[in-house]
Amino acid sequence: MSTPYPFTALVGQEDLRLALLLNAVSPAVGGVLVRGEKGTAKSTAVRALSTLLPDVPVVQGCRFSCDPAAPDAQCPDGPHEAGGGTARAARVVELPVGASEDRLVGALDIERALSEGVKAYEPGLLAAAHRGVLYVDEVNLLHDHLVDLLLDAAAMGASYVEREGVSVRHAARFLLVGTMNPEEGELRPQLLDRFGLTVEVAASRETDERVEVVRRRLAYDADPAGFGARWAADEQAVRERIAEARRLLPSVRLGDGALRQIAATCAAFEVDGMRADIVMARTATALAAWAGRTVVLAEDVRQAALLALPHRRRRNPFDAPGLDEDKLDETLERERGAGEGEGEQGEGRDGEGDDDPDGPGGGPSGPREPEGGPQGGSREQPGGEQDAPAGQDSPAASAGAGDSAGDGSGPKGERSAVGAGDPYRTRHFDVPGIGEGAAGRRSRARTAHGRTTSARRPRGSLGKLHLAATVQAAAPYQRARGRSGAGLVIRRDDLRQAVREGREGNLVLFVVDASGSMAARERMTAVKGAVLSLLLDAYQRRDKVGLVTFRGADADLVLPPTSSVEAGAARLEKLPTGGRTPLAAGLLKAREVLRVERLRDATRRPLLIVVTDGRATGSRAAAGSTVKSGLEPMALAARAARLLAAEGTASVVVDCESGPVRLGLAGALAQELGGVAVTLEELRADTVSALVNDVRRAA
Repeated sequence: MSTPYPFTALVGQEDLRLALLLNAVSPAVGGVLVRGEKGTAKSTAVRALSTLLPDVPVVQGCRFSCDPAAPDAQCPDGPHEAGGGTARAARVVELPVGASEDRLVGALDIERALSEGVKAYEPGLLAAAHRGVLYVDEVNLLHDHLVDLLLDAAAMGASYVEREGVSVRHAARFLLVGTMNPEEGELRPQLLDRFGLTVEVAASRETDERVEVVRRRLAYDADPAGFGARWAADEQAVRERIAEARRLLPSVRLGDGALRQIAATCAAFEVDGMRADIVMARTATALAAWAGRTVVLAEDVRQAALLALPHRRRRNPFDAPGLDEDKLDETLERERGAGEGEGEQGEGRDGEGDDDPDGPGGGPSGPREPEGGPQGGSREQPGGEQDAPAGQDSPAASAGAGDSAGDGSGPKGERSAVGAGDPYRTRHFDVPGIGEGAAGRRSRARTAHGRTTSARRPRGSLGKLHLAATVQAAAPYQRARGRSGAGLVIRRDDLRQAVREGREGNLVLFVVDASGSMAARERMTAVKGAVLSLLLDAYQRRDKVGLVTFRGADADLVLPPTSSVEAGAARLEKLPTGGRTPLAAGLLKAREVLRVERLRDATRRPLLIVVTDGRATGSRAAAGSTVKSGLEPMALAARAARLLAAEGTASVVVDCESGPVRLGLAGALAQELGGVAVTLEELRADTVSALVNDVRRAA
């Protein structure tokens, strides 16, 4: 077995180490979500924690790690008698992103269940993680059906396996630890709330600290055992401190003053539900025990808020996690008087109960200013505080006058970015036909979960059994096979797998017109609001997104296809406008992006959304492309659209033309693409509902 990297040898990352140690002291805190860029020791820290956890007493021979002091009465390996048992090291069980449902929850031998009536069950990762740590690397990339299973197990403390009337249940209480890179997409709110704490990690910008990280890593890689031996004393000191904090934890007093501060803080930041209050209380108690105190102080409440609230106060998927620390301090100060006279607030932040900052694992007490400023501080909104030059919102701009303002390649033809309008619920667009892509919520697809439509012979291992088809296949041969008992005589060739139809996630590629004809402030605000709304829809439907913009003389891939719609929203916010309208270049750039993505993932079907008023002017990219040069810009755009249509690309054109006189150019583009055209007004789901209701009333 390889020697894990020592926990105490980690450089920096104080918040990450503290959050993990608090969960080691009090597993009731509920786990931790580690968010950060790649290469910041997220996985290393989690794996290193396993060597610090106390041993776990278990029933000898039980595959489900039952506690000998209180064995599970419904354990599949039971019943067990209380008492006795043995001790083993705490487990950190890793759940791979590509794991199957059977690997997570376990598998039943369906053939034996049907023929012998025996519940032959092989435990999965949830059983292995019981009374330990379940670690999910890249948790934001986990398939939705696995996320649902995790949510159920975390909520009920048990895992249920039910297949064709055969069910098995076992306890599954674990500490959930996840790591993720936000650039690859965010978590569903339901799973996000299941993590007790969250920390943001980033690589240090201090030269000396980076040098020390490299020095220690090279020393570990050269001699893992020797490196671990050099840190053994520090590791043992932290291990003993965890054990002492666990013994002290039941004696820690959470006074009414601290409770009022916790409740007031959660109310001030408008977090949903009561889980945040409970997690903050448990975290503050664990902080006091870790510091060797039996009373919760104000700094414990403050630190608990910084760890437990940032991921719970997101009001929509595009909000950055974090807290306004000035607001936090004001709230705590306002409630400070409620606890005076009870003794828990008298020491203040610089009292005698503070940790030694040089102690093992780092000192958790006292407020700390995160690198780069307070968490959740005000975020700059590009263009939000800059006014456009006078006359920029003139009617001439909306009529296409911006096309003559230069080629858009320099400051003269470029206009400052404007903010997006408020997002809204949009109409549902999908890709025709039935796909086989990654699970999602947009287009019809053959998936492992969904409505059963037919049956087939299994390819490889058996997935979801189609019971009726299996019985029908085996029935004609029962006499020849000498059936004499109640059970069926089943052979491997009789088994039939259910073919299911569900929904898949698609690649939604936005092609946005950022030329001068779109540059009127009110129009561009509405356009960005529409794209932001479509991005929100893509987030909810678990799509990948990409963003191509065209303006001036060329088209740019502003956002390569990614699962992070937040990145798309950020790029959209900064998008400048102005210059000519190279519509053909935008369509050809989209075609090239889709060609590359088909090579990377042939099963993920694309949906092209073109946001434009349909106008087209000169384009250098179009003249040098596969489309014949020398044609008028509108003809070039039509030829490019027909190329996309010939490749079967599903498309939607959002018509941004406004005013009493409309040329209908976007509608003509949609016909060339073989797609549908909708106006900005028709994009809203509530507008469509209103139209349907009007038609019904008229009938």
